[in-house]
Amino acid sequence: MWIPSDTEIRRLHERVAPTPEAFDSVWTHCEIVCRIAERLLDRLDLAVNIDLVRAGCLLHDIGVYRLYGRDGVLDHPNYIRHGLLGHELLRDEGYPDYLCRFCSCHTGVGVTRSDILDQGLPLPPGEYVPATGEEELVMYADKFHSKKSPPTFVSAGAYSVGVGRFGPAKVARFAELVGTYGEPDLFPLVEAYGHGLA
Repeated sequence: MWIPSDTEIRRLHERVAPTPEAFDSVWTHCEIVCRIAERLLDRLDLAVNIDLVRAGCLLHDIGVYRLYGRDGVLDHPNYIRHGLLGHELLRDEGYPDYLCRFCSCHTGVGVTRSDILDQGLPLPPGEYVPATGEEELVMYADKFHSKKSPPTFVSAGAYSVGVGRFGPAKVARFAELVGTYGEPDLFPLVEAYGHGLA
């Protein structure tokens, strides 16, 4: 199994980022998600490939770059598409499917065919949910940091409230994930990055 190094992944980010500001936002978020996943792994005995988790964390949001217009403004209404755009970007770069899936399967707590049809989401109908322990851990770690302006760390309680707008099944799914992985200790990262905590 080929897993790119952190340096290779960073170079890809630098090459496809439309602006230095976009690179800083997305790369910093991906690094933070990686550090959150590492904190979870430090206290859990999970049968996962740690190097694959690391690569997945650093790659998962690369599709966000394709949502920036020439004016440097992010297309927020189509943000739901960033996972599929990242999957396509990595596939076009020759990355194997097991890496591409970190992009398409990390949004929310998983996007199902029913979600797409019931909510009229601008995605091709399909199941965009984690299928491996590595994919699930990356998806879960991602819930604890937001790139919004200003960027912020997100507590489990705050995420649970936010995901509630998509229905009780999503709240229940997130509660299952919290039960499986526990809550990461975000305070050292809050101090290290200077981002607030919601």
